[in-house]
Amino acid sequence: MIIGFDIGGTNIRALLIDSNSGEIFSRAQSPSAGNEEQLLENLVELTEELKTYSTEEVTGIGLAVAGLIGRDGVVHYSPNLPDLVEFPIGARLQNLTDLPVFVGNDATAGAWAEAQLGAGRGVDNFAFVALGTGIGTGLVINKNIVLGAHGFAGEAGHATTKSDGPTHITGLSGSWEYFASGNALGRLGRQAAEKGRFALGLELAGSKEQITGLHISEGLSSEDEQSLVIFDEFCRQVAIGVSNLITILDAEQIIIGGGLVQIGDPLTSGVEKWLPEFMFGWEYRPEVPIRLAELGIDAGSLGAGLLVHEIGELSK
Repeated sequence: MIIGFDIGGTNIRALLIDSNSGEIFSRAQSPSAGNEEQLLENLVELTEELKTYSTEEVTGIGLAVAGLIGRDGVVHYSPNLPDLVEFPIGARLQNLTDLPVFVGNDATAGAWAEAQLGAGRGVDNFAFVALGTGIGTGLVINKNIVLGAHGFAGEAGHATTKSDGPTHITGLSGSWEYFASGNALGRLGRQAAEKGRFALGLELAGSKEQITGLHISEGLSSEDEQSLVIFDEFCRQVAIGVSNLITILDAEQIIIGGGLVQIGDPLTSGVEKWLPEFMFGWEYRPEVPIRLAELGIDAGSLGAGLLVHEIGELSK
């Protein structure tokens, strides 16, 4: 049995998992807010709580955290947890629990969960793209998870897709995340409303400032023409980054996860429509399907847990 944690900006999601089957035996949750010591205390308490639900020995702990997570289990920087800078969370938790600990990026963990239990089963090469507030990516190549030299692999959301584009919150100009995240979808809706091209959004939100991606999603369900136009532009922006991933990795498929999965088939078909515009030799390539992730909010916790024994103890 293993324990998997997904540490978000607000909550810690914890799962007790059978490492052989991936079956979830129990769940727990705790706030993630607070300083380093409070976070560690919450993780230890959740570990002890989940142990009580297991008749088998717990043999490892996996942590999924957004941001730059080192192979040595150090959180170098996490946008969701700004107090954790150069924090050796893996080594600290290992000392407190006397269990092997793996720490990895949340999208990397999500990719591995999908590879083992979700939409990536039986696929040797794919990229997992988590479209939410931002964009996270995880890479599976030749059936192996890619960590990179330092553990930072998969930050495609921060790759530049328009060098003279607007400045992102990271301080970088024209990053893919600026144009193709959940935040970007809401921004496209507000920009359309300012030009008088999103009447439904104004009606639903009450003002253009309150328009979010959810309002565009509602418009899609009713086939509102202006919503469809806005969403088509969003899919074009997503396809730009996805085309780069396919070109670099020669991926067999792309799996889209994150909060925008709820949009469903219009998202996958919308991205597939635009890919030929940005792909060298598209007509000579095998088809690269865009699929929806299957594991939802459990992906990060599951993947982190499953990576404990797959990758080994990295936090010494």
